[in-house]
Amino acid sequence: MIAITLPDGSVRQYEQALTVLDIAKDISEGLARNVLSAQFNQTTVEASTIIDCDGDLRLFTWNDEEGKTAFWHSSAHILAQSLLALYPQAKLTIGPAIENGFYYDVDFGGESFSEKDLPALEKQFLAFAREKFDFKMRMSSKADALDFYKKEDNPFKVELIENLDDGTISFCDHADFTDLCRGGHIPHTGFVKAVKLLSVAGAYWRGDETKPQLTRIYGISFPKQKELTEYLALLEEVKKRDHRKLGKELELFTFSQKVGQGLPLWLPKGAALRERLENFLKEAQKKAGYEQVISPHIGNKELYMTSGHYEKYGADSFQPIQTPAEGEEFLLKPMNCPHHCEIFNARQWSYKDLPKRYAEFGTVYRYEQSGELHGLTRVRGFTQDDAHIFCMPSQLDEEFKKVIDLVLYVFGSLGFEDFTAQVSLRDPEKPEKYIGSDENWDLAENAIINAAKEKELNYVIEYGEAAFYGPKLDFMVKDALGRKWQLGTIQVDYNLPERFELSYKGSDNEEHRPVMIHRAPFGSLERFVAILLEHTGGNFPLWLMPEQVIILSVSEKYEKYAEKVSNQLKNSEIRALIDNRNETIGKKIREAQLNKYPYMLIVGEKEAAENTVSVRSRVEGDTGSLTLETFIEKIQAEVDASSATFDV
Repeated sequence: MIAITLPDGSVRQYEQALTVLDIAKDISEGLARNVLSAQFNQTTVEASTIIDCDGDLRLFTWNDEEGKTAFWHSSAHILAQSLLALYPQAKLTIGPAIENGFYYDVDFGGESFSEKDLPALEKQFLAFAREKFDFKMRMSSKADALDFYKKEDNPFKVELIENLDDGTISFCDHADFTDLCRGGHIPHTGFVKAVKLLSVAGAYWRGDETKPQLTRIYGISFPKQKELTEYLALLEEVKKRDHRKLGKELELFTFSQKVGQGLPLWLPKGAALRERLENFLKEAQKKAGYEQVISPHIGNKELYMTSGHYEKYGADSFQPIQTPAEGEEFLLKPMNCPHHCEIFNARQWSYKDLPKRYAEFGTVYRYEQSGELHGLTRVRGFTQDDAHIFCMPSQLDEEFKKVIDLVLYVFGSLGFEDFTAQVSLRDPEKPEKYIGSDENWDLAENAIINAAKEKELNYVIEYGEAAFYGPKLDFMVKDALGRKWQLGTIQVDYNLPERFELSYKGSDNEEHRPVMIHRAPFGSLERFVAILLEHTGGNFPLWLMPEQVIILSVSEKYEKYAEKVSNQLKNSEIRALIDNRNETIGKKIREAQLNKYPYMLIVGEKEAAENTVSVRSRVEGDTGSLTLETFIEKIQAEVDASSATFDV
């Protein structure tokens, strides 16, 4: 008998081997019709995979992330098949599923391909999909696999196979098409009912600028046309909320080729917004016992060799800066943590002094390939809301939970209410990626898991996502458009204190090693502002808005009264500006609306005579006439309601 255990703990017994799909049919015919892929004993399998031993089985449909992954991975195969049908000389490389959809990288061998060619490719794609070709996996020897792609004259696939071990190589076949593949497919192509090939971009083979440039074709597919229609509508909303577009319209930031790619310039309104975010966090940090420190933008190369950053990132970072002194080299600061270790090292500490909490809005620099740069979300210079806590091992649990409280306060104050926590652990199969002893890693990983449990966080565990020096707790936030972003991180580190020989004198009068917590609720100000812009569509909480009120004078006769209103608002710490341009009041209102000013105060003859203002809300429209005092009270109450207080 074969015993199959399902996720609910129930066990089904079978007298002989059978396929995953057979088991699904045994559970429910309706379920079987919707099964896309499965997992057996923690290994991804096909619906057609034969099960001949006891084990745990999970069935995936479109409602599961794993089901979507199989769907989009299979769609990449259909795209590849379509490409070869229309462009027989094309060389296929790789085509994975991604968070939303899939892509395939292709070498067209000098043949032109652009977005105007996508409709014809889509048509071919759907024609193949309708044929309901079965996806079939088969193993291949390394020699046969190499022979196949050498005959195809495909150096890219040959290179991939040369780096694989014999006995691990498999192919996927459907119709007369074959592709190198590890598996994880839907039963047949007919499950794909709708597809949109979205864009064409350039990509270097294996992400290496020194290797050939390929054409990357992005696409997305669905089991129903309705879902595609809804997704395309969402994309239009995404375009409207693109932080690069809004940043330009709202005059928050800009970029200059003369300054350099990936180096944002913050304009006055953006700088004011950024300053308020900094002050908001500084106030909370002060209450939580953090001390502000400042470190330089460069550091001696030896500093990063000690920390391990140079070994891990040196080859891909900005090159060392040479000084007039022979052999002396500095690096642009890629991380703040080594500097903070040396700040801790500046004096001897007692156990009574701990924890020490050092915070800094420190700007760091990392080289990103030009093709990877994207607005504020991927830059070469960015400012981290960085802090490092040095504590005794006995204080670790409490300190870690306090940082979680701070992160949750930040999210709540800025409208990020839908999030999950990700416990990022090391990859047990690749110990060479990390520094430090197994003992220290076990201590750090257990500390994070226990804190997540105690705080009753909705969390998942991901292996291989840890930093090279320690595990971390990452917060995955869902924005207003349903997209997931990694915002905020907390890391436990036993390794840097060892590397920098940090110590404190314990109650036993002996030297002890502190534990280090790295944390950044924003992550970086650049990326956080970008995500906040797209989440809110530029309609920030009132307390955060660069300008909360714009005063619109009906004509130049009322400019003095507008000035009086402005001064009273500013005296009440309400941020206001005046539009005294010689334009119609209608045009001023339209432009104020587009610039997302929360409130417009219209002043004319009646308002000047009665010491009132005519109030127009960006959201509600005209709300009537108020005395200036009443309006000020209204704004102050709204600001108070939209900003929480951090309680320690």
